[in-house]
Amino acid sequence: MKRQVKGTRNRLLLVLTILLLGFSMAAGAGKVSAKSAKEIDIGVDVTLEQFEKEVSGGKEFLRSAKGVLVFPSVIKAGFGIGGEYGEGALRIGGKTVDYYSTAAASIGFQLGAQSKRVILVFMQADALKQFRESSGWEAGVDGSVALVELGAGGSIDTSNIKDPIVGFVFGNKGLMYNLTLEGSKFTKLKK
Repeated sequence: MKRQVKGTRNRLLLVLTILLLGFSMAAGAGKVSAKSAKEIDIGVDVTLEQFEKEVSGGKEFLRSAKGVLVFPSVIKAGFGIGGEYGEGALRIGGKTVDYYSTAAASIGFQLGAQSKRVILVFMQADALKQFRESSGWEAGVDGSVALVELGAGGSIDTSNIKDPIVGFVFGNKGLMYNLTLEGSKFTKLKK
């Protein structure tokens, strides 16, 4: 029985290692992209529709933004060592202007896998300009992101939001401890 558990654990570690290597290779140069521009745009449309529908005041909040970066699916997996990767689009004035990937690696207490949706809302033109001009923007290093947790009513209190960049993480499927954007690197993709 011990031998069987050890073999299963070793296979799981091998699969997670392969996943992490895939994440880091895909995020490495920003040249490898699994999804087409059309697929990303469709996912962004669905994510924004869901956000506006489920979050009271969400539509008005997004209308006041200088730019919105949307990742319809960011996959995170971890077993002590973790990694995540996703592709999305930056929209200004409701139109896609660039495509980006997000990637992060972590070490520490983590076990499991999850899929999440991430929306970064640029409230100030300077923050958006700095983001767009960077060659690899990292949350927490190149700029601070205020992560908003929605209350039971799922509403946004826009009078309290004064941060230049506001982040939303939602739509989690799967169980994973640790929701953060710190250390996530955002890289422009060529589509």
